Amino acid sequence: MYDVAIIGAGSMGLAAGYYLAKSGKNVLLVDSDNPPHDQGSHHGETRLIRQAYGEGSSYVPLAIRALTLWKELDLKTEDKLFYETGVLNIGDKNSEFIQQVRRSAAQFGLGLTEYSATEVNNKWQGFKLGKDLVGCFESESGVLMSERCLQTYRDLALNHGAELKSYAVVQNIVPKSDYVQIMLNDGKIDAQQVIISAGKHTNQFLEMLNEHAPLTPTRKTFSWFQANEAFYGEDYFPGWAYDVNQQTFYGFPSIENQGIKLGRHDGGQVVKRHEPLDSFGEHTSDINDVQNQVERLFSESMVHKEGQVCTYTNTPDGDFIIDQVPGYSHIHVACGFSGHGFKFSSVVGEILTEFIIDGESKFDLTPFRYERFRN
Repeated sequence: MYDVAIIGAGSMGLAAGYYLAKSGKNVLLVDSDNPPHDQGSHHGETRLIRQAYGEGSSYVPLAIRALTLWKELDLKTEDKLFYETGVLNIGDKNSEFIQQVRRSAAQFGLGLTEYSATEVNNKWQGFKLGKDLVGCFESESGVLMSERCLQTYRDLALNHGAELKSYAVVQNIVPKSDYVQIMLNDGKIDAQQVIISAGKHTNQFLEMLNEHAPLTPTRKTFSWFQANEAFYGEDYFPGWAYDVNQQTFYGFPSIENQGIKLGRHDGGQVVKRHEPLDSFGEHTSDINDVQNQVERLFSESMVHKEGQVCTYTNTPDGDFIIDQVPGYSHIHVACGFSGHGFKFSSVVGEILTEFIIDGESKFDLTPFRYERFRN
């Protein structure tokens, strides 16, 4: 019998697998593919990590701890996992997004420098912000190499004794009084505790427990543009988040000469969880949205290089679910992360480990309780 079985070895699952195995737990990771892969929400090379968080102050303690854990992980591998490029939060000076960035920085004592549009354009000549915008710069934030991070978690988890079953199909989950039986296509396994962290497939497994979370899978895209390295390389240009007129974009400097990367956070096409995603370019917005943003935001013209698709899986309020499955004290669920969750996967892995070992977390997880959708 395993101490813990983790269904879904993506961002949260692999992080939890590492921290649990490191703590001495006997861990089995189960995934329908072979992580890291391009069938979930962690591919595409890079993710931003921000701390002065415009999405709400409840995320800031998690972001601070997450960055500490990422830096620790970076020291455990020869691969470079984190580029401290800084992140520029761009918006109207009186917008809720910018006000929340300011509030969270002040509340938690984060280093934040505010620039006018003119100051931004002078400091980073690749920008051409409109005069009504401001930029709030976090110098200690930056870019995570997402697939490298997960490969590192995988390698370290296995080095600490965890097991991984790739291409495994979970056919049923059968809770017993003091353990859980998981039926697979090639047999069954028993575990004292279970974590479900399966992204867009989460409800496939919750429904085996007569539960259903309000999760909406959405097709999203992101693109790379050929850029002038002197202006847009990682040694000079920051990562950025842009929230203006109810449109939200995000972007990256040219990391390792791959070109500027950017995508649109809002919008997208709702899909069914088993529905294949349309290829990049099948919707006119795939290129138009980011091309328009490049022309609006940057001082130099750029040529589109490549686009990819991925899946967001969001809750109605956009916040995570990190909790026990109602009615099952030995089954935990972590989901609803897409769009801004990857940066938190290090700390979520630690939180899930605390659940398993201590029964609770040191963080206030009230905003992320499952029960908020059951009232």
